[in-house]
Amino acid sequence: MTMEFTDRIERVEPSATIAISNLSAELQADGIDVVNLSVGEPDFPTPEPIVEAGKAAIDAGHTGYAPSNGIPELREAIADSLASRDLAYDAEQIIVTPGGKQALYEIIQSVIGDGDEVVLLDPAWVSYEAMVKIAGGSLSRVDLTPYDFQLEPALDDLAETVSDETELLVVNSPSNPSGAVFSDEAMAGVRDLAVEHDITVISDEMYDQITYGVEQTSLGTLDGMADRTITVNGFSKAYSMTGWRLGYFAAPDGLIEQAGKLQSHSVTCATNFVQHAGVAALTECDDDVAQMRDAFEQRRDLLVELFEDHGKDVPIGDGAFYCMLPVNDDDQAWCETAIKQAHVATVPGSAFGTPGYARLSYAASEDRLREGVERLAANDCL
Repeated sequence: MTMEFTDRIERVEPSATIAISNLSAELQADGIDVVNLSVGEPDFPTPEPIVEAGKAAIDAGHTGYAPSNGIPELREAIADSLASRDLAYDAEQIIVTPGGKQALYEIIQSVIGDGDEVVLLDPAWVSYEAMVKIAGGSLSRVDLTPYDFQLEPALDDLAETVSDETELLVVNSPSNPSGAVFSDEAMAGVRDLAVEHDITVISDEMYDQITYGVEQTSLGTLDGMADRTITVNGFSKAYSMTGWRLGYFAAPDGLIEQAGKLQSHSVTCATNFVQHAGVAALTECDDDVAQMRDAFEQRRDLLVELFEDHGKDVPIGDGAFYCMLPVNDDDQAWCETAIKQAHVATVPGSAFGTPGYARLSYAASEDRLREGVERLAANDCL
């Protein structure tokens, strides 16, 4: 029997970040010490109040199905958290999902159909493109690399790209993979174009709590954006909860109704006891988040210093925990050399729509960052 597959799945490539992570795991299984700078996973343990809340929820019997859109306690806590940043969403306008990826998948499946145009800002997180292709949408892209990954100087380029035919614009600030935090002026420019052309905007704010000396602006707080902005966030990065799989999105009522149908027919709900742990994250862990953020900032500054010592000028952002390292034109080959010879795992920039770069995550210890840079230098990768 020859099994046939749908066009929508054939046109999607595997995740580049996961592919590199799998290769790293294979090398490590063979006894090779790999400095893994490929995956955006904090090396800190999940804060204790979250762990204890999860255990307590299990002991209390919260191991069955939860309400499909999320337990009321967590949706209320999320609404309160959003309100503290001047985002006015009711608890009923929030869907809790098993991870931020599921949130984005449900949104794109709900608003994008065959041929609908989605605009991405490059470099863009790898899964946006795949999700749009699965939905049958078409992609237009705006390159931010000539502007050190900043959006404000690229607003004219964005204006030339969007039109009345644009269905969706995805804005990710702080950015994965560049770490860029877009300015208030940039966000105002996005607002003007979204209103002019009646565009729905996803504001992916997964790294909103991981910024260094700047404040992240939420698009949904700007005049004219409340009814057209879908705010996506989660617990993986700021709370070091990657394996817990907990995310959410907040949106106008109509999308909540439609996307809620998809959630109910697919994953059903996010894990019950994990949602109770999420309440603890939002209400008890501000100090833990601040400590991790301070450590990330120190690591960022160290990485810049290490590259400067080797004569490498690397554009660095004010948020998240990534940087885009300029490499040769064949970034895929560079990354393969880096992992096979230097045993340092990175991700090709082409996976993010930006050839000629490699993404490095500095969500690793200072010792591992030093080791990684030294290995790259010793193997003529810098």
